[in-house]
Amino acid sequence: MTFWAAGTDHCVEMAIGINGSSILTDIHPCYKTDVSYVLSSNPSTLCVLFHIFLDSLSVVTVCGNLLVIISIVYFKQLHTPTNYLVLSLSVADLLVGVLVFPLTMEFSITFCLYYKHVFCRVRGTFDVTLCTSSILNLCCISIDIYYAVCQPLTYKTKINNHVVVMMIVVSWGIAVIIGLSFMILGLNHEKCANSCFIDAVLLNIMGLIFSFYLPVLLMLCVYLKIFLVAQRQARSIQSTKIGATVSKMERKATKTLATVMGIFLMCWLPFFICTTTRSFSQVHLPLPFIELLNWLALSNSTLNPFIYALFYSWFRSAFRMIISGKIIQDDFTNSKL
Repeated sequence: MTFWAAGTDHCVEMAIGINGSSILTDIHPCYKTDVSYVLSSNPSTLCVLFHIFLDSLSVVTVCGNLLVIISIVYFKQLHTPTNYLVLSLSVADLLVGVLVFPLTMEFSITFCLYYKHVFCRVRGTFDVTLCTSSILNLCCISIDIYYAVCQPLTYKTKINNHVVVMMIVVSWGIAVIIGLSFMILGLNHEKCANSCFIDAVLLNIMGLIFSFYLPVLLMLCVYLKIFLVAQRQARSIQSTKIGATVSKMERKATKTLATVMGIFLMCWLPFFICTTTRSFSQVHLPLPFIELLNWLALSNSTLNPFIYALFYSWFRSAFRMIISGKIIQDDFTNSKL
């Protein structure tokens, strides 16, 4: 995910050495610089291994999210408001695997800092738009879970197909606006230089808030509320015969929520802390470190289908039927999961 950062014009200078006396050849496994600080390709063994790993990650991302999409579209039992949100999330993550992964491998942060290639703008726009959409869809799913657990009696009236469609449209709309805004910002910044610096910083602040910090704050509050309500409900019926079953369900719910937020924060928090630091301070960070955090953040799109699908038995059953090819057989056309 690529945000404009204050001081970006000095990134190349930082990468090749502050005092200009050293030659840095390890800024990226696939690039090197010569004595004139000109970036060139470096098809080393490390570069080949790097691309094999990222290609594999892209394939896993595409296949995992494609399984979720096919499952929800094909099986009528999975046509629920909750799963429509999961479907929207999987579409965003699938596009990350199809578009952002290959473009980021070809036009990395390092490459784009040296060369203002048109595809760097395209990659940046897709990157910001799709990753923001993925995060906002995760936020919508947390709201859905909140009403399902904390207000079960009114859940069906508050979370219906119409409401879910509105949530999906708003999520994608905000993501597209933020993505296009940063593309326009990048083009304008080249023309106006320091005269539009204040506008760029303000837009950067708004992008960081609406793309990450606000959704994360909302998700943390929602999941904390869910956890407290689940504990209170379990204690209130602990003396009944179903107390043990509820206690087991509570532990599973707690484990699921902890896994969801833990992996999400593990992937995204380091990148956004780095981005915020680079945007509003003069702290210089090594390019390989920034690249690593960028790929760690993108890997959340790889993990999402396993987090949100494999926790549930009906998705596992759907996956088995798809992988085994049973869904294309006539006797499984109307089968149930």
